[in-house]
Amino acid sequence: MTITSDVDQAISSLRRQVCDLHRHLTRYELVIWTAGNVSARVPGRDLMVIKPSGADYDSMTDRDMVVCDLHGNLVDGTLSPSSDTAAHAYVYRHMPHVGGVVHTHSTYATAWAARGEPIPCVLTMIADEFGGDIPVGPFALIGDDSIGRGIVEALRDSRSPAVLMRNHGPFTIGRTARDAVKAAVMVEDVARTVHISRQLGVPPALDAADVTALFERYQNVYGQPGRPADLPEENHR
Repeated sequence: MTITSDVDQAISSLRRQVCDLHRHLTRYELVIWTAGNVSARVPGRDLMVIKPSGADYDSMTDRDMVVCDLHGNLVDGTLSPSSDTAAHAYVYRHMPHVGGVVHTHSTYATAWAARGEPIPCVLTMIADEFGGDIPVGPFALIGDDSIGRGIVEALRDSRSPAVLMRNHGPFTIGRTARDAVKAAVMVEDVARTVHISRQLGVPPALDAADVTALFERYQNVYGQPGRPADLPEENHR
């Protein structure tokens, strides 16, 4: 596939955005070393921009971000795509409303993934952001689209933008890559809080009707029209 001039500007902008969004993964301590990745769909094209495999967060630039088609094939870039590229591509192919995908190994969310246990909806923040329990996806090996299949299977009938892939870690989706990064920050925060609450006893789940009311308000009323919600200013871990 050849990248034509009519999409080159959009891709250049997405390369900058995706590179910058990776800073949040280290800022909020969601990854260590070179782990984790952010991708963004190129609007109107069967293409995505994603972090290269094993890239160093401190030194990578927007030109390091690679462009792939939605089957994971490299279209533009000098570096090898992320090892999770096939998973991201599968999500984009099967969830057309998704514009961004993020994977992290954040400590508390990954601990829940290791247990194979959904994070229960026991907080208003979980209801707001995730619309119910945060589900667990099946175990899948890295390298092909098996992880992507598990993500789609787990989220197809869920309002949650996050899934805990069993024995692996969280993947999040969003209308944009920024939205998916926000969900990655939020899933780690609630995973930590619910873990702490479990040390004190078993927290009661929220009523289903209240969860829906909270979710609808947060998704449709909260914030300023036409202005994206800011990511939190600092990590309170």
